[in-house]
Amino acid sequence: MGSAKKSSNTARQARIAEMRRAEEARGRRNRILVIALSTVVVVGLVAGGVVLVRSQSDDSSDEAAAEGKASGKFVTGEDGVRTWDGDLGRNHVTKKVSYPVEPPVGGDHNQVWMNCNGDVYTKPLENEHAVHSLEHGAVWVTYTDKAPKADVEKLAGKVKQTPYSLMSPDDGQKDPIVLTAWGHQRTVTGADDPDVNEFFEKFVQGEQTPEPGAACTNGLSQ
Repeated sequence: MGSAKKSSNTARQARIAEMRRAEEARGRRNRILVIALSTVVVVGLVAGGVVLVRSQSDDSSDEAAAEGKASGKFVTGEDGVRTWDGDLGRNHVTKKVSYPVEPPVGGDHNQVWMNCNGDVYTKPLENEHAVHSLEHGAVWVTYTDKAPKADVEKLAGKVKQTPYSLMSPDDGQKDPIVLTAWGHQRTVTGADDPDVNEFFEKFVQGEQTPEPGAACTNGLSQ
């Protein structure tokens, strides 16, 4: 009886000792794994920091190079469309760009475009995002508070039915209603002006588009 009990205690102690050894082994493995993962994370952060610094450096150089790429002037054709005669930069920048005309017809711009799949915005846009939409082949309708409300509503209806177009107020422009595409612009007298349809037909994904077929969705929205 005593011998059996002693044997049972010995076996139990042996199992406990084995469990402790297994636990210690798992602890050692976990410590090694944590150290290894920490090393990988640190290396990744360092590498990421290098890439970020290089990226920021590249952005800075792009911005510096972009400052002189918005020179030129408008040449007005017989159809009333003003065509930009000069350079229009296409660098991606993170800072504000000083465009020579309002609204701008192109130039360096933010890497994120405004959604332009028939999007109608009720607040002014950041030019740097809207210019990227122009690069994708969109027509941008802008208006001031001097534009008749009925015209604004009718133009909004047209934009909503037209992929690769967008619309927003712009009190910085001279004329009440302006239509803009990459490198091209014109004023119109109202929503029923036949030049509206002509401009849309010619410049929505027109030959002027630097990046035909590029997305007008999955960008920025208000």
